[in-house]
Amino acid sequence: MGIAIYILTFAVLLVGLYAVVAKKNIIKIIVGILIIDYAVNMLLVLVGYRSGGKAPILEAGQTGAEMAKTAVDPLPQAMVLTSIVIGLGITALMVALAVRLYEKYGTFDMSRIRKLRG
Repeated sequence: MGIAIYILTFAVLLVGLYAVVAKKNIIKIIVGILIIDYAVNMLLVLVGYRSGGKAPILEAGQTGAEMAKTAVDPLPQAMVLTSIVIGLGITALMVALAVRLYEKYGTFDMSRIRKLRG
């Protein structure tokens, strides 16, 4: 695994950023934020990856220093799990706000919603 996987992760992040910045539809903006969230999760998993790594569990007769040479770092994995839960909550909030905006203005187009202030 080389630098190519990091470049692909960065490309996914840029796709999400493009959707957030360039699109006017609220649903497309929400999908862009989700894509950014997934790209960050991939990056965190890649940071903790070790080729040929094992679970960080001590075996009989093994010291902590010996385990550290072959163990995968569990902290990024825990951060990704936390990030998934937080992302789910944020997604639910964004969808709820989008539904309320649609009920009030009758459109998902942000340029039309900005014109209809009042």
